[in-house]
Amino acid sequence: MKYCRLFSPGHIGPLRTKNRIKYAATVTNFNYRNGYVSDREVAYMEAQAEGGAGIVTTQGAYPDPKGEGKGFMGQMAIYDDRFIPGLARIAEAIHRHGALAALQIMHCGREGGVELDYCVMPSVVPQRLSYFKPPREMTLQEIEQAVRDHVAAARRAVEAGFDIIEISGIVGYLISTFISRYTNRREDRYGGDLRSRCRLMVEVIQGIKAEVGDKVPVGIRLCGLELLDDRGGNTPEESLETFKIAEEAGADYVSVTIGWHESARSVITRDVPMGHWLPVARRVKEVVKIPVMMAFRIFTPELAEEALSRGDIDFWEVCRPMIADPQLPKKAAEGREHEIVPCVACNLCFSRLYYHQPIMCTVRPTLGHEGEPEWGYRALPKAPRRRKILVVGGGPAGLQFAATAAKRGHEVVLLERSAELGGSLLLASKVERSDEELLRFVSYLKGECERSGVELLVGREAYPKDAEGFDLTVLAHGARYLKPFPEAIIPKEAFSPSLTPGRAAVIGGEGVGVALALYLSSRGFQVAIIEEAPRIGRDVNPFYLWRYIQILKKRGVQILTGSRPLVLDQGKLLLSHPGGERALEVDLVITALREDRSSELQAWMAHAPQVLLVGDARRPRRLHNSVHEAYRIAKDL
Repeated sequence: MKYCRLFSPGHIGPLRTKNRIKYAATVTNFNYRNGYVSDREVAYMEAQAEGGAGIVTTQGAYPDPKGEGKGFMGQMAIYDDRFIPGLARIAEAIHRHGALAALQIMHCGREGGVELDYCVMPSVVPQRLSYFKPPREMTLQEIEQAVRDHVAAARRAVEAGFDIIEISGIVGYLISTFISRYTNRREDRYGGDLRSRCRLMVEVIQGIKAEVGDKVPVGIRLCGLELLDDRGGNTPEESLETFKIAEEAGADYVSVTIGWHESARSVITRDVPMGHWLPVARRVKEVVKIPVMMAFRIFTPELAEEALSRGDIDFWEVCRPMIADPQLPKKAAEGREHEIVPCVACNLCFSRLYYHQPIMCTVRPTLGHEGEPEWGYRALPKAPRRRKILVVGGGPAGLQFAATAAKRGHEVVLLERSAELGGSLLLASKVERSDEELLRFVSYLKGECERSGVELLVGREAYPKDAEGFDLTVLAHGARYLKPFPEAIIPKEAFSPSLTPGRAAVIGGEGVGVALALYLSSRGFQVAIIEEAPRIGRDVNPFYLWRYIQILKKRGVQILTGSRPLVLDQGKLLLSHPGGERALEVDLVITALREDRSSELQAWMAHAPQVLLVGDARRPRRLHNSVHEAYRIAKDL
């Protein structure tokens, strides 16, 4: 077998696992606001077990009746016995597919109290992120109650049928705030030196172990690096010591994580190379004897196998890659890696949680619909009538539509005028070196089209008369760029290596404009972004936008909001700007202003019985909007 280590049995305490893959705890916001488990959550968790992981972990369940530990609107609860039947449904669904069922207990602490007007933590340390609630210091009695709440939650998990208990001690949640010097300034027995700051963690581990006995392993997720050096967080040496203290307290395994949500550097975005954090796990493995696991930026089975072989980790913990494709373990075991839906680290899933929305996945439209056969998570139902379909455009929307329609039994031909498939993703992949990961999704979609029988014709311009003989024509050829001046160029031309660095003005500050500014400034251009709105990047994921703005400012890019281009004359760009008009000296003007292709419908309808617009051709939006729209329309044909 190609992945001998990955698919070899493992051990957690007294339990044997069928492989070394553990689906990591993931909040989905699929559950009811009152903490009860939903059918949607059960179906999602069953899909994760069905996909072949050896251990499947629930999302973190909050253990306190006040809701101080509740960090998300759709987070499941475990503070009362009445939640046991719903939790048991998840355990049963996991067991049906031969996986061990783990339940995570998660008190969100500093990031909790989502429905309250405060949060709790060891000391009052002001929030750095405005999303979170004002903090209140916990009393000794409240700390002792938190320990009892964790223990009672573990008892309920065992009664619900779970095999493993996991404790969350990461990213700024309750236990991590006690461990960190940054947030724990107490002067009683729960504050002071590192061992005193770890006292809550130790009492929780020991209390749970005493409650559930030796047959139920108890693990904990801890920060290998807090990345809080700018505000007095723990040193790497202190973080390393916490794993040893957890082992001494009786932990049966540890999961190594990186950073807090308020850390001032990237942790799980594309600019962090895959496998970058593995040396941190290796350092933990050198100081403990219990199994060590890690998730962060280990996106492929090849990388996981290498990490296991080197001894960096004992288990591959998988979060976002299995959100993108729960079948990842099974496909890897069967040698079908090319069929794995690749996570592109866009973090759409994560960002939606902070808008109180259920998670979505850019590359997998079926997320959250695993229990609805008509959505085709396992197999798309065949169409009642086979149709001949022409798809114009080989970008993400066109490829997704073509593959989905072909799987339903339709005859599909796709025309792409460029020599390569990928559309806007081809340009997006060139913005920063790390953005090459986006091409993994293009390769996957191309493969899906080929496997489902789509006829792909590249280097072929499409004309309305090409629609003759087809039952349906789908226009997925992207947005059209508006030129405020004849001299302006479009983004594709801006990526030409023949351009000489100079003074460049980017008209439009949404995602395309931000990407152009990043690319051009990296090539030595002096760049100004001209945006009429009060801020740039309105359609950019916040997980990326803060870093992009940081980079742009560092490179000296001018960000001119509330501005509108008026006249371009002999290298001078006149702007309407707050406070009056302003002129810029420019050598190059690039437009990032987009509009839909609805004006082209009439010409195509003269040759086709039915014409549809999908993706940016219908309305310029974000990648996930285009992909999901294409899938939804195609699945219902």
